Amino acid sequence: MPTMPEYDEITALFTIWSHVVVKVLGQIMVELDGRVIGLAPKAVAVLARLVVAQGRPVTVDEIYADVWPGPRSPTGRPAKILVQQRIMDLRRILDPANPGKNSTVIRTERGAVTAYRLDLGAADVDVFQFEELVGGARQSSPTEAAELLIKALDLWRGEPFFDVKSYPFAAGPISRLVALQQAAKRDLMHAYIAIGLPDKAELIARMLAVDLPDDAELAGSLRALRERLHARNNGEVYRYEFTDPAMSLVVTSGDLFAHDDAHLVVGFTDTFDTAADGIVISTRSVQAQLLSHLYGNNRVRLQRQLRSALRDVTPIGTEAAAAKPRGKRTRYPIGTVAMLRSEGRCVFAVAYSRMGNNLIARSSLDDLRLSLDKLWDAVYFYGQQAPLAMPLVGSGLARIQGARPRDLLVLIIESFVARSRTQFFCPELRIIVPPTALEKIGMLDVATFVRDELPRRIG
Repeated sequence: MPTMPEYDEITALFTIWSHVVVKVLGQIMVELDGRVIGLAPKAVAVLARLVVAQGRPVTVDEIYADVWPGPRSPTGRPAKILVQQRIMDLRRILDPANPGKNSTVIRTERGAVTAYRLDLGAADVDVFQFEELVGGARQSSPTEAAELLIKALDLWRGEPFFDVKSYPFAAGPISRLVALQQAAKRDLMHAYIAIGLPDKAELIARMLAVDLPDDAELAGSLRALRERLHARNNGEVYRYEFTDPAMSLVVTSGDLFAHDDAHLVVGFTDTFDTAADGIVISTRSVQAQLLSHLYGNNRVRLQRQLRSALRDVTPIGTEAAAAKPRGKRTRYPIGTVAMLRSEGRCVFAVAYSRMGNNLIARSSLDDLRLSLDKLWDAVYFYGQQAPLAMPLVGSGLARIQGARPRDLLVLIIESFVARSRTQFFCPELRIIVPPTALEKIGMLDVATFVRDELPRRIG
């Protein structure tokens, strides 16, 4: 506990400090314009007793009985002196301009017996403010309620009335406040659910479950939230919300084609081959999955759409049959994007690698960088600002020399964010990373890059 300043020091400081705040939601503290002023233990207890009364008068006998347990004097004189001394100490601190009987902070109530009343409002006592905010939240819309409840719960610094928790007079208020805090957390959980923030609701539910392990209703809510998040996240391992502009970056694992609410990106070679026969195109490739999932293995339909999408693109050459006996022979520029439509969404087929005549595809980070620039152009023109899901292009059989999975991920993220700063085109980019690549990336390092280094790189 800080050492209590002398009265003269408090009086001298009053020319600077003018606003008193009493905090009891944790260790009991008094602040004068943000400066903590120490209190003697009995003064702390008397102050706590006045706060517990919530603005009602408390008689000298009641204060003495609650703060000085033990046998009482027959005359009551020692009790009155002890209480008056502590009241005087508090007035000097809480109301240094009127430290005597004329105090407007601790008022003297005259009657058959002398009583004292703490005359501070919700703005000056954290527990009063907490109760007011919680009450207001229960009469507000879910969004307003969430804002009020966040402010209310942020007032808590620890166990309420911590310094006097052993006093019998504090037991009831502590129990009531803890119950109200738990109710406020539950209200905030429901508000988060109502405004579409199940991840925040699940966090609140987990905290509540620690305090209320036998609450069956809460356990059911927590299970439902976890199931909802699992379904929504689809293997999500990282999410970052940008504010300039407002957009989301998501790194996830799982099935690219399960993202049926998003447009898709599929990497191709410069020849736009479609023969997923295990020779020209691997049966494990994303191109093979595209043919299977969205075209029902109807290669003719896919080739027809590709020809239509590429009809205005000038090829850069055609290989001779003797030089390239298998696969397509017409080559298009690196970065060419063929926009396909399937099942009501766009599929952006982007050529970021060169298919060798030996059927080995090769690419480079420069090729990928150029291809991403062209991809963002196409998404801007055709995407209608819908979410976009793409694989970690370059991590498969395209053979980007010397590029680690982390390099590829960072390049995609940086390219996406940099373009979005100059031309908004997509509210959410989802990058689907194979589990084998995810193990090599180090997502904590990527998170640090996005939070700290990326803003410096792109300005």
